Amino acid sequence: MHPPPPALSDKPLEPGLYIVSTPIGNLRDITLRALDVLAACDTVLAEDSRVTAKLLNAYNLSKRVERYDEHAAEKARPRILGALAAGARIALVSDAGTPLISDPGYRLVREAVDAGVQVFPVPGASAALAALAGAGLPTDRFLFAGFPPPKSAGRRTAFAALAPIRATLVFYEGGSRLAASLADMAAVFGPRQGAVGRELTKLHETFVRGDLAALAVDPRLQSPKGEMVVLVGPGEEPQASAEDADAALAEALTRLSPADAASEVARAMGLNRRELYRRAIDWKGGR
Repeated sequence: MHPPPPALSDKPLEPGLYIVSTPIGNLRDITLRALDVLAACDTVLAEDSRVTAKLLNAYNLSKRVERYDEHAAEKARPRILGALAAGARIALVSDAGTPLISDPGYRLVREAVDAGVQVFPVPGASAALAALAGAGLPTDRFLFAGFPPPKSAGRRTAFAALAPIRATLVFYEGGSRLAASLADMAAVFGPRQGAVGRELTKLHETFVRGDLAALAVDPRLQSPKGEMVVLVGPGEEPQASAEDADAALAEALTRLSPADAASEVARAMGLNRRELYRRAIDWKGGR
């Protein structure tokens, strides 16, 4: 039996392009607003109509569904833009999660914006954000880096470019390349902490956490099925040299009192404020 449909809004849907997030596994992770849009729109654009049909059927929604993926996009886009210009209400969905995040759709949104069409994001599930929330790694700064290159040399080059970034890095990776990708991460990023999220929101949801070298040889991560979210922690902040600290303190003393200069440099460089203050007082006394 299908679950009873929720009460849908009877508010008319404005013309425009709706970017509708869909569940990444658990069909209950659909927002009421997303259901409102899917119920009232004229057409649903989907990567795979069979996948989207399961979602629509689960909520007793009967809709016209058209294919919109990387192969069909170029041919379909002029017709879709024409319909939007004429006042159509079109919903774009991906197979799972938020459209445009490692999925087709960017060019359609860009051209719709350029044509003056209203674009409405309908937020909801995202594998990247779900994994980030459960990984146990810093979340104050993060970078979504998508799928790494398929070959080791390309991966290591890409990882080397990301290594200086002091943020948690978020990748998608296929199960067949997961262990090799983790090994390349360990080689490039060094002994950072990482996490791999599998089957997110589903019955067998799993997080495997540890340093990258350990994750690369973990038996649970040797060619698992499906796609994973891989997260790499930001690593240790490089310690400022004594020369850098002295230069920063000297500059700060041209603008601030010794106490305020010590506080500013301590915050910026992660150094001990008391030691900086004593050094500032010594410098002032020697002048």
